[in-house]
Amino acid sequence: MTEQHRNTSTAPGHAVQRAACAALAVATAAGLGLAGAGAAQALGDSQASTPTCTTSGLTASFGQKLGGGMSHEGVVLKLKNTSGHTCALRGYPGLGLEDSKHRTLGSSVHWGDTWYAKDPGKKTLTLKKNQSAEAVIAWTHANAGTSGARHATYLQVTPPANTTHKTLKLPTWVDHGRLNVTALAPDIRIG
Repeated sequence: MTEQHRNTSTAPGHAVQRAACAALAVATAAGLGLAGAGAAQALGDSQASTPTCTTSGLTASFGQKLGGGMSHEGVVLKLKNTSGHTCALRGYPGLGLEDSKHRTLGSSVHWGDTWYAKDPGKKTLTLKKNQSAEAVIAWTHANAGTSGARHATYLQVTPPANTTHKTLKLPTWVDHGRLNVTALAPDIRIG
C-alpha cells in the first residue's frame, strides 16, 4: 500500500475523522448560505438606498460673488436638485475652465480650505426635490494678462460621481488656471 492509501484506509479513528469532515462541510455550506442571504439582503438594501444625483437632474448656478483684496476672487457654487426625486451628493465638484469658444483651458483643482471658507469635508448630502448644496470656489488673478494667467469665459462644473458637466459663464483671469474648492455642504459659512 502507498502512504496515501494508508491515510484513507480504515485505520482507527477514521470514522471519527470522516464524521468531523462531514460536519465541517455541512457547517461551511450553512455558513455560505447565510453569507449569501446576507449579501442578497445588502444588495436589496443598496438598491433601496438614495440614488446619486446626476448632472441632468441638477441645475448649477452662482450665488454670492466673493472679493477681498490681495488679488483673491471667488464665488459660491450652488447645485440644485431638479430631478423630481431625492438624490445624494458626496464630495467635491469637478471644475474646469473654457475660453470664449468653449475650448478647454489648462487648469488644476485643489480640494480643501479656500481664502473665503473652511472645507466642511466630504459628507453624504441627501437632497430632496428643489434642495441645494453649495461649495466655495476661489482663485487669484494677480497676473492678469501675463503668460501665467488663463483668461476664462466659462466654468465647467461636474457634480461628484458624474462624468458630464454643466457650463456657467465666468469671465475672469485665473492665475495658472488654479482653482480651489471646498466640499459640497448644505450651507457654506463665508469668513
